[in-house]
Amino acid sequence: MKSIPISFALSVAFGLACTDALGSGIVDAQVEGNTLKASIEVSSAVSAELTVGFENAVGLSADSLGLSAVVLSPMDAALLQRFGDAAVSLAGGFPVLLRIEPPASGGLSFSGMVTVELYTHNLQYEANTPLRLFSAPSGGNFVDVTSFVGSGSYRTGARKGTFSEFLIVADTRSLANVIEEKFARLESLLESHGAQISSALGADLAGLVEAARGAHSSGATVAAIEYTETFAATVAERDGDGIPNVWQSSRNLVNVAGELRAAADTLRFSLTLASNSL
Repeated sequence: MKSIPISFALSVAFGLACTDALGSGIVDAQVEGNTLKASIEVSSAVSAELTVGFENAVGLSADSLGLSAVVLSPMDAALLQRFGDAAVSLAGGFPVLLRIEPPASGGLSFSGMVTVELYTHNLQYEANTPLRLFSAPSGGNFVDVTSFVGSGSYRTGARKGTFSEFLIVADTRSLANVIEEKFARLESLLESHGAQISSALGADLAGLVEAARGAHSSGATVAAIEYTETFAATVAERDGDGIPNVWQSSRNLVNVAGELRAAADTLRFSLTLASNSL
């Protein structure tokens, strides 16, 4: 596996509280190793706990991560347009936009995936909850990136190969449509990054996605999950060796492996929901 430049290692803040460099709405950040934990406090009544965890990070600090959080209006026309579907709406109890926008000069880099987790008492977890975690590039369209949801009020998270804006939304679209969108997104990523993947490996990965889609279409959802897991494991095995796997704040590299694994991860989440409903 290709590692990130060791020369940055001296900039890692281990176990250090970081508060003076935080953006609006973020307080009490603590960095320990590859993990940053902080509180989101946008008002006395709206808050959450944030955890950002890396497989391998260098230069991690509240300053280098570029965190901020703001309250949005659920009637904001520009925001609604970014959802792209009337069946998606802002979660009323937690109308908060989290931005993770590392400054180019911050010296942050990481390999593999980053996990973003939110835990809030402003929302409640229920069986078959429509609450999902969406993300978007700055100013771009939001998509479902949910990797897990859980109780304890409401807990959700996503794995990513890059950074973006995050929102918890109520998504009442059909699960079939969500799964189709996630298959299409994974296929698009694989095609757009094909030049950075060896032809043999690219063909193997494309075959696994095709097999997963075919299994799902025929009702073999468990098999579709297994193909998706094999896809992610295959990418991880070649992570940094055949597939670029590093992200840097200078934005001069594309973390292809991280993005592919993250797309497979959220697809697996939705396929698992479909399997559990059978």
